[in-house]
Amino acid sequence: MTAPKDLFGQASALHRSGRLAEAEQVYRQVLAADPASFTAQHMLGVLAAQGGRLDEALERIALAVTINPGDAGALINLANVLSLKGLFAEAVAHYDRALALRADADALRGRGHALQGMGRLMEALASYRQTLALNPADVQALYKQGVVLGEMGRSDEALAVYDRVLAMQPGHVEALNNRGYIWWLHKQDHAHAIADLERAQALAPDLPYGEGAVLHLKMYAADWRDFEKSKAALVQGVRAGRRMARPFMFQALSDNPAELQACARIHARDLHPPVASAPHVRRPASRIRLGYLSGEFREQATAILMAGLYERHDRARFELVAIDNASADASAMSARLKQAFDRWIDIGGLGDADAAASIRAAGIDILINLNGWFGKHRMGVFARRPAPIQVNYLGFPGTLGAPYMDYIIADRVVIPGDEQRFYDEAVVTLPGSYQVNDDRGREIAAAPTRREAGLPERGFVFCNFNQSYKLTPDTFARWMRILKRVDGSVLWLLDAVPPFAQNIRAQAENHGVAGERILFAPDRSPAQHLARLSLADLFLDGLPYNAHTTASDALWAGVPLITQRGSAFPGRVATSLLQAAGLPELVTESGEAYETLAVTLATDPAALAAIKQKLTRQCPLFDTDLFRRRIESAYEMMWQRWLAGEQPKGFSVP
Repeated sequence: MTAPKDLFGQASALHRSGRLAEAEQVYRQVLAADPASFTAQHMLGVLAAQGGRLDEALERIALAVTINPGDAGALINLANVLSLKGLFAEAVAHYDRALALRADADALRGRGHALQGMGRLMEALASYRQTLALNPADVQALYKQGVVLGEMGRSDEALAVYDRVLAMQPGHVEALNNRGYIWWLHKQDHAHAIADLERAQALAPDLPYGEGAVLHLKMYAADWRDFEKSKAALVQGVRAGRRMARPFMFQALSDNPAELQACARIHARDLHPPVASAPHVRRPASRIRLGYLSGEFREQATAILMAGLYERHDRARFELVAIDNASADASAMSARLKQAFDRWIDIGGLGDADAAASIRAAGIDILINLNGWFGKHRMGVFARRPAPIQVNYLGFPGTLGAPYMDYIIADRVVIPGDEQRFYDEAVVTLPGSYQVNDDRGREIAAAPTRREAGLPERGFVFCNFNQSYKLTPDTFARWMRILKRVDGSVLWLLDAVPPFAQNIRAQAENHGVAGERILFAPDRSPAQHLARLSLADLFLDGLPYNAHTTASDALWAGVPLITQRGSAFPGRVATSLLQAAGLPELVTESGEAYETLAVTLATDPAALAAIKQKLTRQCPLFDTDLFRRRIESAYEMMWQRWLAGEQPKGFSVP
């Protein structure tokens, strides 16, 4: 019979050579011969972790630690598994135990990662710096330091760290990718950003979401070279279940509800799968406690739309709690919102587990997700189900593809009944439009003159003030055909970082339209933007992603908008708004009809005047109190179903 010592040597050799299944068999023989073998138990746990069997790994390594609590390596491996399972606080405790036994760069790096997962960024940064003090050549610790600095908004320091990483390891794909995002999001430097993202994609063609990121950045700059080819590759990849594009950017490409659902499901399953949580106790409540979770409690589109609703909620029936993921700024909007809520919980500095625990402790009955996959989202919090009812509303026009989201609030235009199968949430259908509007808070500054706004003194002004990534070659070609049919007209767009204006004017020239007929509006405060909006004659909507807040802005400012009804939620919002505003005649069903209507209104002053006469703020779209009653009915119906023990199921609010 082979001695346990010899067996262990054999197992170790197999393990080092990568023959893991054979190594596991031999370790099991060692354990059978000596059930108290610390080493065999520890190594079987390590092998289980390498195979992705984290529960088994945790059990075995924990048992090994009870056998030999003074082994720093086992403590580090136990902490690593705990961290992989998202149990960051326990992981930090075990890293600290290991570090009390010996200074170890791996333990310090792992500790930094766990602290980062808990949202304790300053401590994580310190841990990574301690790692580098022990081992200055630890590229991964240096990279993670850059990640933390980026999360803290210290972009210049993050860029410098990524530069050092790439000097040490020029092919570090994640550093290239992250540096590219910082160049774009924090520096608005398209040239450096696209260079980094394209290089990362070239080095790692299978980099998750890499192709989508490159195309998204190109769309921001109206760089449409190989657009159709790139779009087709993304769509094909999503259909095949691959991690090609983030749902937020994919909505600007696909008009297919099934594809949009597939993209969201891939993303949810990859980054924020469900996390086991304790069940919620069913209890009647004198007031339903609503938690609105957002990263935009500031001067931003979501807050501008929602502010009036927050203020007018019936406090006899509802208690309002703000769950702030970004910490409010010093704007007048933030100050207004602070007064609108009964309670304010700041989770911006908390990891997902701690944030979820704070929401659960607050006793939230219905948690409303105002970001979805947009902006500073916290899908990892929703994955832990801190509230018994979780609702997708407003911030992301589509399914989140996640089983822990119970409802999506919509209307019969954006989600027709026969398309509800493309939504993982149960669909709640409101009467009128799903989009809330504030009929008090949209302030308008003094209107500038056309000259002050950079417009010609004469000529018809078409406009579109969507973000540049929503613009596609097909939509732009349609606009150019309209301009060619309306003499002296101009197209007024929201400016974006270079080279957007240069590329757009070049595209216009390619369509036979003089580049100087495309004009650009610089960024302004909401009140100033609404003031200049009134100088436009007609807002031209686009597909596959409509104007949303920008559409209701135009209608509020008295500017008619025309749209073509799309084939998915993002492309039907303007239709929903126009119908609620009493202007269904501005909705077209084909590209040809859209172009004809635009030309008609631009060349027939009487027809345009008749439309403007119908355009009023005294309509259901801008009746905040009417909307409040409808959405409160939806919340109450959700709550009664929960109390009755029923599963989420779609319904229409009467």
